[in-house]
Amino acid sequence: MTAILGISAFYHDAAAALLVDGRIVAAAQEERFTRTKHDAGFPTHAIAYCLGEAGIDASDLDYVGFYDKPLLKFERLLETYLAYAPRGFGSFVHAMPQWLEQKLHLPREIRRGLGGAYRKSITFTEHHESHAASAFFASPFQDAAILTLDGVGEWATASYGVGHGNRIELTHELRFPHSLGLLYSAFTYYTGFKVNSGEYKLMGLAPYGKPTYADLIRDHLIDLKPDGSFRMDMSYFRYCEGLQMTSPAFDRLFGGPRRAPESPITQREMDIAASIQLVTEEIMLAAARHIHRETGQRHLCLAGGVALNCVGNGRILREGPFDDIWIQPAAGDAGGALGVALFIWHQLLDHPRPAAADDRQLGSLLGPRFTDDELAAFLDEQGAVYRRFDDDATLCDHVAGLLADQKVVGWFQGRMEFGPRALGSRSIIGDARSQTMQSVMNRKIKFRESFRPFAPSVLQHRVSEYFDMREGQPSPYMLLVAPVRTDKRIPDAAGDELEGIARLQVARSTVPAITHVDYSARVQTVDAVRHGRYHALLEAFERMTGCPVVINTSFNVRGEPIVCEPAHAYRCFMATNMDVLVLERCVLLKRDQPHATAHSTDEYLATFALD
Repeated sequence: MTAILGISAFYHDAAAALLVDGRIVAAAQEERFTRTKHDAGFPTHAIAYCLGEAGIDASDLDYVGFYDKPLLKFERLLETYLAYAPRGFGSFVHAMPQWLEQKLHLPREIRRGLGGAYRKSITFTEHHESHAASAFFASPFQDAAILTLDGVGEWATASYGVGHGNRIELTHELRFPHSLGLLYSAFTYYTGFKVNSGEYKLMGLAPYGKPTYADLIRDHLIDLKPDGSFRMDMSYFRYCEGLQMTSPAFDRLFGGPRRAPESPITQREMDIAASIQLVTEEIMLAAARHIHRETGQRHLCLAGGVALNCVGNGRILREGPFDDIWIQPAAGDAGGALGVALFIWHQLLDHPRPAAADDRQLGSLLGPRFTDDELAAFLDEQGAVYRRFDDDATLCDHVAGLLADQKVVGWFQGRMEFGPRALGSRSIIGDARSQTMQSVMNRKIKFRESFRPFAPSVLQHRVSEYFDMREGQPSPYMLLVAPVRTDKRIPDAAGDELEGIARLQVARSTVPAITHVDYSARVQTVDAVRHGRYHALLEAFERMTGCPVVINTSFNVRGEPIVCEPAHAYRCFMATNMDVLVLERCVLLKRDQPHATAHSTDEYLATFALD
């Protein structure tokens, strides 16, 4: 037996992944255990889970890998500070203690984190090498072009190359400070959202606006080349000097200061979001077309934080030259833990990579699971009132009826997802046919901004009936945006003259709760092999209603990681206005629970701020 542990830590989204004889046994982000969103500390809990899942301890590990090279990153940090000195000195002084005490001594920190039980060597791969390995080695393709796009690793901000069999080779890269990820994050910052977590909000806001600022971005901020590479005019940005992303020149160019966080969102922010989203898609498409010309490959693998821009991914698939694409579900830094482990197994140890009809990610269902008996024991301890079902068919029929009755359901099943998307294991689900469900779930369940769209889960064999996708086209990881089919749209929908958030009032299709204001949807396909009981639920809902589509959003609320354990799910259920909680085959109705009350956003945030 050969056991390989991959680790990402100390920068963003710490995680661990474990391979045993080349098979992905477990992977999880540290945030799910500590309940600190984007936890960047050493992934002690995630490692303990992975080792426990395999039934081994740290002394049994044959290899340990880390997802980037800290000395190269430190070199970039020093050179950047020297280039911009004396500006940014305060940020430099703030950063140095952690580097000198921890980040420059990663072998020591890793061995300490493994309790001193691991005494063999530690492998360090470059950041974009880890991204590339996570994308290609986990993909279904034997040969493919590879594109990685993110904020910054050591020096690289983007790279491309080719994968063949059990080897990858990156041949070209874009270097800091020129970065598509940092460009997008600068606009995230400017529109009042939090960098490294608010990019989803910016993408969701874009369809409410018009790209009226796109020419300003093209003419002043970037010099875009036909191959998708670009240079940025750094006089408009401040991220090289410290914690601010944009400069006063940026403010002047876009007509005023950044939006204050939590203040009302205006049409200006919507138009700015639409503009940077359009430019981002143009860059992604240009890069994909260039890589196709250069490599001649039919398939493309994507990773890095920018690969979570599912609108751009959808355009590459529909408008780009590749026959098919595959995106690493944990495309951000967390996926680097899996990437370094796969790199060690295939590239360094030269183990073959057999052809496979499907990808090797196992549905990205790689986290902890709990038995019915464990869940029942937990619920009994809480004094919860619940009904336990004996078989899946009866359970799914019952829950499908609750969904059809417009109930919001917390769905906790099987292994937790690895990556930022809920894929039917730790999900909140609802009826996609409802005209009010999107607003209800945002305001009363998720306690988040009303403009945020929800994604559909759809039975894979019926995906082309509702969305402009190929018949049976898989999208199990919710990483592609596609238009809702014209015949599912409501013709001549009233309200096209409305602007901004008011456009939410208009029902645009037969599944309005998942149809964004531009008639798009971030599609997850559901199949029996990957999704088991979740697939059976959608089939039951289809038999009952004729509709194979439900809303699927992550089982958490604003500011909180996706739930991991039963206690997290139960607490979220009781502290929100969720109607139903399904823990495996145990079903709880809110109205039956002792002391169940309605909750407002302020009450919820005050409760969770106590932790």
